[in-house]
Amino acid sequence: MPKLAAFPKAFIQALCKDGSMKLSEWIELAVQLDIDGLEWYSGFIEMQDRSNWSEFRKQVEGHGKEIPMMCCSPDFTHPDPEFRAKEIEKQKFWIEMTHELGGSYCRVLSGQKRPELSVEEGINYAVDSIEACLSFAEERGITLIIENHYKDDFWEYPEFAQKMEIFCPLVDRIHHPNFGVNYDPSNTYLAAEDPLELLKRVSDRVVTMHASDRYLKEGTLEDLRKEEGGALGYAKRLSHGEIGKGLNDYDAIFSELKRVGFDSWISIEDGVDGMDQLERSVQFLKGKINEYWPED
Repeated sequence: MPKLAAFPKAFIQALCKDGSMKLSEWIELAVQLDIDGLEWYSGFIEMQDRSNWSEFRKQVEGHGKEIPMMCCSPDFTHPDPEFRAKEIEKQKFWIEMTHELGGSYCRVLSGQKRPELSVEEGINYAVDSIEACLSFAEERGITLIIENHYKDDFWEYPEFAQKMEIFCPLVDRIHHPNFGVNYDPSNTYLAAEDPLELLKRVSDRVVTMHASDRYLKEGTLEDLRKEEGGALGYAKRLSHGEIGKGLNDYDAIFSELKRVGFDSWISIEDGVDGMDQLERSVQFLKGKINEYWPED
């Protein structure tokens, strides 16, 4: 049966930028949820001090939870090889962080969709960079998970491999036991694509999932795509919200994941309107998990 984790989507600025929230505060909030683990983010301010790592692991495990996944955003599509080499070293640092926290999965991305970048160049840069990290991850028992991503909160350009025509060939270039897909159904809407079509194309490679639901506060998806190119962070039209009440068909998603034998971590990326909303998302997902993976 899949396990549930939660990600502090509502508190990223507070935990990563201004320090107005401490990780211990997030932990104490999250462990009250009916979940199995907490997804970590490499950009947490307090994680830059390596001496903190074991203490946060102890705090989480002391509540009977674990830290299964690390969310990080390497930028492997920069044309400068020295820049990419530094990103590879960052990724190895995050892999080490994941290992010391007791986790098993560490995210990778392709990188930013820079205007001057050709598809062939971008795929080659991303594949070479990810492969440069794989033996390091394997030695530590970590699986690298590439997400069909929209845009990191702190990036200028959207994800290079946002669309299936790039994401799927990139995934298909890398076959390694310590590499798989972190599937996020919401992100495909921003690429003007069908999340179920993507899932069926990569379902046998999916090893973790981000659960969320997305809404448009105004306008259309086409309006959103027109303005995404140069905006820092997420476009203003876009909103995260309560899972089960947005655009995603979780019955179809879980049916396909069940069909291919998925039995891993699902991390919740919502709760932007408060912990009550996050609790409702937890209960929705637990109900669906029990429906599609009933215990023997």
